[in-house]
Amino acid sequence: MIESSIERARFNMIEQQIRPWEVLSPAALETLQTLPREAFAPAAYRGLAFADCEIPLGHGETMLFPRIEGKALQSLDIQPSDLVYEVGTGSGFLTACLAKLARQVVSIDIHPDFTEQAAARLDEMGIHNVSLSTGNALQTPSIKGPFDAILVSGSVPTSEQAEIFRSQLKPGGRLFIAVGEAPVMELLLITRESERAFREEAILETELKALQGAAPAKSFEF
Repeated sequence: MIESSIERARFNMIEQQIRPWEVLSPAALETLQTLPREAFAPAAYRGLAFADCEIPLGHGETMLFPRIEGKALQSLDIQPSDLVYEVGTGSGFLTACLAKLARQVVSIDIHPDFTEQAAARLDEMGIHNVSLSTGNALQTPSIKGPFDAILVSGSVPTSEQAEIFRSQLKPGGRLFIAVGEAPVMELLLITRESERAFREEAILETELKALQGAAPAKSFEF
């Protein structure tokens, strides 16, 4: 009975929260359907693993809304040969999703306890194509790039601050990132079309917590 109620809640998450936001990619939906999101939620909030909310993780951080996770996986269109960079490991759930779809995932988080906890959860799931580290991705590019896809689970106030991530894309690589400051913030898919040319596509308007260390946009005084 417990197992069936969990599966029903997972099914409802897909059908009532994710599909209505036009997440229709079979690969994204299958990944979200098969990976146990509840295993990555903190024990105190496991009952909310499939709810339409941001689950607290500590340090003021949260798991993303399921619909945002779905949008990220669909937009990046991860291929089996891809090398993926994730900025913000968090609970490790999206890390696991990326690892299921990609050849290799490089994931970084600024909080060492997040890195440690995610490592344990991924190991329990038998997911081994992930390299985890602790650090500030805004300060130093990853030595393991360039990447086919980059997922940033926080926001930056200006598009200029996304440059450190754009520069780590291979030609044809895709970057999923939120840019702006509340209440005006957009999720963008940025594709590197050549060495110097990038294409931006607005996915949706939303609000994501700023990456730690991201400088606020300069304000003008009159």
